[in-house]
Amino acid sequence: MGVVIFKLNWKNTLNAIFLMAHFFWLMEHLTKLSQNPIIMKSTKPYLPGTKQNSLMLLILIAFVGLHSCKSDKDREVDDPIQLQKDNVIQIVTENMDFQMPDTIPSGWNTFRYKNMSPQTHFFLVDKYPQGKTLEDVKTLVMPVFDNGMKLINEGKSEEGFAEFGKLPEWFSEVVFVGGSGLISPGNVGKTTIKLDPGYYIIECYVKMSNGVFHSSMGMAKELIVSDDVSDDSEPSADIKINISSTEGIVFNDSIQRGLQTFSVFYEDQITHENFVGHDINLARLSENADLEALDNWMNWSDPKGLIDPAPEGVTFLGGVNDMPTGSTGYFTVTLEPGNYVLISEVPNPSSKNMLKTFTVSE
Repeated sequence: MGVVIFKLNWKNTLNAIFLMAHFFWLMEHLTKLSQNPIIMKSTKPYLPGTKQNSLMLLILIAFVGLHSCKSDKDREVDDPIQLQKDNVIQIVTENMDFQMPDTIPSGWNTFRYKNMSPQTHFFLVDKYPQGKTLEDVKTLVMPVFDNGMKLINEGKSEEGFAEFGKLPEWFSEVVFVGGSGLISPGNVGKTTIKLDPGYYIIECYVKMSNGVFHSSMGMAKELIVSDDVSDDSEPSADIKINISSTEGIVFNDSIQRGLQTFSVFYEDQITHENFVGHDINLARLSENADLEALDNWMNWSDPKGLIDPAPEGVTFLGGVNDMPTGSTGYFTVTLEPGNYVLISEVPNPSSKNMLKTFTVSE
């Protein structure tokens, strides 16, 4: 933060020097103009008064105009509010990163997540215990998951799951409070969740083709939710989804083409065999989509699960990530005619009624 402030102050100093130089240049040349009787005579009807008054007004107009244009240009570049438009928080991923504001308001927040990378991603918002930071995660959490996954990839599942027992005790206090569902390359997901003030970490733990988590490659970022309250409000849903460990994914509405907002209500939340809770991911299915392959792929703790590339014929469009019992999140998407699936990122989702297909007609 100190480096950023220094850069901005240094830039402002250079701008001031630049403007002052122009000011003196204008004074010198306008003074010469004021000594030209022909020019002063032609400007007299528009600049009444003495030569000195005319000269000073010309200088003032030129200087203010120059300063105003320069200041407006600077604001376009430096103003962090440019990252947030119409109360929507913009997130962009280009290469194992989250490009987004460091601080956002509390309350209802809508996130627009644009995946410009060649991999499938999501974002999950984790609320950490008091005093725990991203540095603690990098030193005490990520190595445990990396080592455990490495053993599982080597075929040593028992040793790999035993490695997860080395996680610090405080990790059990981390609360997953929502985020987007999976989003395929080149797509945009829009998710709305409600956040309390506090310290959060935003992450993606999809795996690279070599089995390394995206979070270990840079997709873990600090996020501060301030006491300032967002102007955003709770959306109105076109389609209502309930999800629970007992009933799975339940929705009764017929789903039409066009812009649709889904609500996702978490009747309960449990920790599944892969240490995470259930969630909702929406995907469009091509004719060659293999639902069995997709069913198997949704388990990150499987060596072939949640790994690049995603199953063929499946285009992920977002959703609502893991949330606590009683919470509601929203996601908005434009649906074209075709076949779709709502699926949860848990082991064997079809066996838990957490894989549901539907068709959008013409």
